[in-house]
Amino acid sequence: MKTVYSPLHAGHAGTMELISGAIVPGFEKPSRAEIIRARVESEKLGSILAPEPHDLVAAKRVHRPDYVDFLPTVYPAWEASGRSGSAIPFTWPTRGLRGDVLPKTIDAQLGFYAFDGGAPVVKGTWEAVKSSYDVALTAAALVKNGERAAFALCRPPGHHAGDAFMGGYCYINNAAVVAQWYRDQGASRVSILDVDYHHGNGTQQIFYSRNDIQVINLHADPATEYPFFLGHADEKGEGVGEGFNLNYPMPFGTAFDTWSVALDDACSKLIAYAPDAMVVSVGVDTFEKDPISEFRLTSADYPKIGRRIARLGLPTLFVMEGGYAVEEIGVNAVGVLTGFEEGVGR
Repeated sequence: MKTVYSPLHAGHAGTMELISGAIVPGFEKPSRAEIIRARVESEKLGSILAPEPHDLVAAKRVHRPDYVDFLPTVYPAWEASGRSGSAIPFTWPTRGLRGDVLPKTIDAQLGFYAFDGGAPVVKGTWEAVKSSYDVALTAAALVKNGERAAFALCRPPGHHAGDAFMGGYCYINNAAVVAQWYRDQGASRVSILDVDYHHGNGTQQIFYSRNDIQVINLHADPATEYPFFLGHADEKGEGVGEGFNLNYPMPFGTAFDTWSVALDDACSKLIAYAPDAMVVSVGVDTFEKDPISEFRLTSADYPKIGRRIARLGLPTLFVMEGGYAVEEIGVNAVGVLTGFEEGVGR
């Protein structure tokens, strides 16, 4: 399996985030991608390729153009206001407040285009976000052109980014971008299977009224876990999209025996949908030692996930999302991929 990776991700570094009532160093840091890349090499998964550059047309197919245009302006505007460090919003247009008029100050604009304080912007953030987007589209093209599967080693991740908002370490929704790109390239149907611990709220929001892109999430129950405000089991889509959004919320302490039952059911629903291709949002923050998660999967479980996905027999693009137990992230993420390769070989 080929991997696409860009060293430009490293520019998104030294961030601070707002979490649990404190401003703390960001959990989403460059070492995540570097450890995974090293594991890809040590496991001899396959060649590691540099991304091809892409314009932002594909991003604007799933995100509002004004939001995409805003992202590269954030840090220049932050510096122009006399500040350095992490640009983080502190106010948001919630219910009862106006969210239809773009404010003129960068602080207010950050809140206008964000749903939390977990997507900080530093000087190298946009370059990293753009490279992550390029990685996803380059890997998607490999699969379209005949590869059974490919791995987009994206950083920053993307599945919390909605059509006009960032949050949860995410800025451009790479999984959504490539799913739409497959449709634009001629696929009749595409499925997105999100196995990250946290619900892919952005992906759900983008495609909630669509029947040509199925979205399936296995995640922690939003009644008790971030991102809290989407991901309940009764959210099944709306309009023509009704029935094409599936959520499997699970409680704290969920281990693989329970989690795998949800995966099996999700896979049966995916096969019934009969997509031409699938995108897997790979999050390994389901791991028992993850510092910001509460599931109990072990390193031995991740190859099983890959083998189960391989049994679907579909062209598959793996897009990296979360996972913050940095010492084990390479073993776990690449474990999914090697398990997939073993499953294909059977």
